[in-house]
Amino acid sequence: MDTSLFSKISINDLFSYLNYAKRKNLAKTNDFLKFIELKKIIKNKLLTTFYQPIFHLRTNQIIGYEALNRPQNSKQFPTTEGFYSYIGQTNQVFHLEKLTRNLAIQKFHDQVKEHPEQKDCLLFINIHPNVLVDANYKSGETLELLQNYNISPNQIVFELTEKTAVTDFTMFERILSNYRSQGFRIAIDDAGSGYNSLKTLVHLKPEFIKFDRTLIDNIHCNEPQQQLIHLLVEFANQSNTTVLAEGIEKLEDLTYLKNLGVHLGQGYGLAIPRKEFIKNLAYAKPL
Repeated sequence: MDTSLFSKISINDLFSYLNYAKRKNLAKTNDFLKFIELKKIIKNKLLTTFYQPIFHLRTNQIIGYEALNRPQNSKQFPTTEGFYSYIGQTNQVFHLEKLTRNLAIQKFHDQVKEHPEQKDCLLFINIHPNVLVDANYKSGETLELLQNYNISPNQIVFELTEKTAVTDFTMFERILSNYRSQGFRIAIDDAGSGYNSLKTLVHLKPEFIKFDRTLIDNIHCNEPQQQLIHLLVEFANQSNTTVLAEGIEKLEDLTYLKNLGVHLGQGYGLAIPRKEFIKNLAYAKPL
C-alpha cells in the first residue's frame, strides 16, 4: 500500500469524504424505505380513486371522467407527484399501473350503479406507454375486466403519459391498432409541451388530444399560447380529433377556449376531483 498517499490527505478532505459517504448511504436507505412503502401500497391496494369530470364546452355537459389514483400522504411520499415520479425510477411501473387501471374500472362501475344516468360516460385512464409493450401484460385482460362489469371498451380512453418513452412509433402504432380494433380509444396527454409530443400526435393519430395545462393558464392574455393552441385545434379539426383543455381555472380562459372551438374542458375551475360522480351533468362549479 502506498502510505505516502495518506500523508497528502488533509483533515478537511477526510471530513468532506465522510460527509459524502454518509449522504450516499442515507440516499440508499431512503430509496430502500421508499421501495418498501411502494410494495406495501401495491400489495394492500392503498390508493384512493378520484374522478375529475370532463365537460363538453359547448353544451356544458359531463361527457366523461379522468380517474386519478392517489396514495395517502406519508413520510416517504408526502406528495402524489413525488410518488409517481419515484415509480418511474423503479421496476414496479407495470404492477402499479395494473392496480390503478383495475381500481379505476371497478370503482367506475360502482359509481355508475349509483348514477345510472351516467352509464355511457367515458373513462380516461392514465397509462405509461411501456406498460402496453411489457412482456407481463396479458392481451385481453382489460377487456375481460370490462365484460365482468358490463362496460363497453368504447367508453375507455387510454391516456398515454411519459411520451418520451415512445421511440419505436412503427411498433407502437401496431399495438394501438390492436386496441382500437377492440374498441378502445387513445388520448395523448400534455400535447404541445415539447417536440416529441407533437411528433407523437402525427404518428399515433389519437382520438383525443389533451392540451398541456401550462398552455391553458392565462391563455386569454398570452398571444404565443393562443397561436400554438390555434394551430393544434386546426390540426385536430382536419384530422377528426377531439381536443381537450386541461387546467381551466379562470373564466377568461374558459371563454377564450369556447370561442376558439376547443371541444372539451377539465380543471379545478369547472369541477375538482371527487371520489363520487357529480349528481347532475352540468357544470358543478361554474366559473
